[in-house]
Amino acid sequence: MRDPNISRSVAAQLSPVRRTADLRRLRAERFDVLVIGGGVTGAGAALDAASRGLKVALVEARDFASGTSSRSSKLIHGGLRYLEQLEFHLVHEALTERGLLATRLAPHLVRPVPFLVPLPAGRGLRDLPARIFRRSYYGAGVATYDAFAGLFGGGRGMPLHRHLTREGARRIFPSLRADALAGAIRYYDGQVDDARLVVTLARTAASLGATVVSSARAVGLIRQAREVTGVRVRDLEAPAGSPDAEFEVHARTVIAATGVWSDDMSRMLNDVGLRPGVRVRASKGVHLVVPRSAITGETGLILRTAKSVLFVIPWGGHWIIGTTDTDWRLDRSHPAASARDIDYLLQQVNTVLDRPLTTADIEGVYAGLRPLLAGEADSTSKLSREHAVFEPMLGLLLVAGGKYTTYRVMASDVVDRAVRRLGGARASRTADLPLLGADGYPAMWRDRADLARRHGVPVGVVEHLLERYGTLTLDLLALVDADPLLASPLAGAPEYLAAEVAYAARAEGALHLEDVLTRRTRISFETSHRGLESAEHTAELMGAVLGWDAARSAREVEHYRARVEAERQSQLMPDDAGADAARLGAPDVRGYAADRGDDDQAELRPTAR
Repeated sequence: MRDPNISRSVAAQLSPVRRTADLRRLRAERFDVLVIGGGVTGAGAALDAASRGLKVALVEARDFASGTSSRSSKLIHGGLRYLEQLEFHLVHEALTERGLLATRLAPHLVRPVPFLVPLPAGRGLRDLPARIFRRSYYGAGVATYDAFAGLFGGGRGMPLHRHLTREGARRIFPSLRADALAGAIRYYDGQVDDARLVVTLARTAASLGATVVSSARAVGLIRQAREVTGVRVRDLEAPAGSPDAEFEVHARTVIAATGVWSDDMSRMLNDVGLRPGVRVRASKGVHLVVPRSAITGETGLILRTAKSVLFVIPWGGHWIIGTTDTDWRLDRSHPAASARDIDYLLQQVNTVLDRPLTTADIEGVYAGLRPLLAGEADSTSKLSREHAVFEPMLGLLLVAGGKYTTYRVMASDVVDRAVRRLGGARASRTADLPLLGADGYPAMWRDRADLARRHGVPVGVVEHLLERYGTLTLDLLALVDADPLLASPLAGAPEYLAAEVAYAARAEGALHLEDVLTRRTRISFETSHRGLESAEHTAELMGAVLGWDAARSAREVEHYRARVEAERQSQLMPDDAGADAARLGAPDVRGYAADRGDDDQAELRPTAR
């Protein structure tokens, strides 16, 4: 529970001082719930448990959202294509969550984004029945989607769909090829900066008293007989050879929300002769980022492909194009996009554009891994997007699968299991718990011009901050008031303020240069230089907060440059094997081996007590 003498805003700050204090708590205290994994599900589980009054700790091996949860399509959506597969329960669940996020939980982070569903052109009157059928078929699907949102969506938060003629579609999306289009249907879904939502979840959990520590890797289970009683943790920021780097954390229940790393937990259990009952396969999704000027349009696109669907998504001054859906069995820490992936996405999107895109248009590329519950199907697109909760060993709960939009349901389900084990009848409160920055957001947005005038900054700056931080914008403006130099734009990325970098290190748990350039901001894929022109300025600002000397700042910049070069080289490789080898040319900034092979798993062993 949070100390009542400390405000919620202060309690939410993941500062360097807070990290030191939380490490002490991990070593000294026993928790009701210990969550392993700082992605969207793990952060959501920590928040759910803390909101029920439980004593909670969260440990994350790298940075919050450093895996799958920062590399998605940036959508909060109901899964329109699941209607076609008759998976109505998935659509119902996801649309409910979309409505909650857009209207109650995080309206500052989740906002409507329009999409067109292009209807392909036929060949004269002969294809007229087919065109009529396609419009009726897709129209019925989108109408059902809207109906589900209205009936079950917990507050729609999105406008209704609309049918458009060919001319109407091209008026709002002139880059669509006229000869490939018979018309379109416009509908709405939600958009989010996925990494920002995760760090907000983690900070909201911290504001309720949770102990939250990144760069803290779980390396083994602690057990008494056949019951898990804690986890052995390694502090990856501790000096090399430090005797305090590895320690035990004790808890009544351990929740593993480790996504594509779920098999690591399985290996630990196999060592004591247990089968976890869950197998997760990783599906690689690659996205391209191109400048807004490369495509002329006011909405996104959703296109059918032979394998899956393709999104073209407006993202500020850019477009995000994705995604692929292919099995991935190589390094899980740094999934790599290959030249084949990039060519596939360009080929698919160019079927509907009047000016084909080329590799010269690409500003950024990112790849992520979806954790799918493994089935018998060979194609990852046929594996389950549903989630499951398992208790393979007393005191240990595994949650796996699912999709980003339904993180809160996954978190609630796994904490429900923990509560039943711990005793008590506390119910989940997170459906009615606004995240940090949400309370008072509509009023602050309405009065944004007055806010800008009071702090002497342009209205556009306040709008930018409100859409990223909500009412926590006041914290950033306070930094600017105290140091006007922080109002200056960041080198190489003028849409971001220097204050945002300082705030990331002061309050958002950023410990390394890449944490800021790839997750607290999205400079790593929003700029053609991939953040290289911003690296030194960012290191200077972070170093002032974190106490870096010149040598440490130089190492951070050197590492980031090596990372960018490795990613660029991987994107020239013809296949996954070549791309993976090229990406692994850059060492991990947190200093341990890539998550592959038996050697890496040697340290993941249970400890009997």
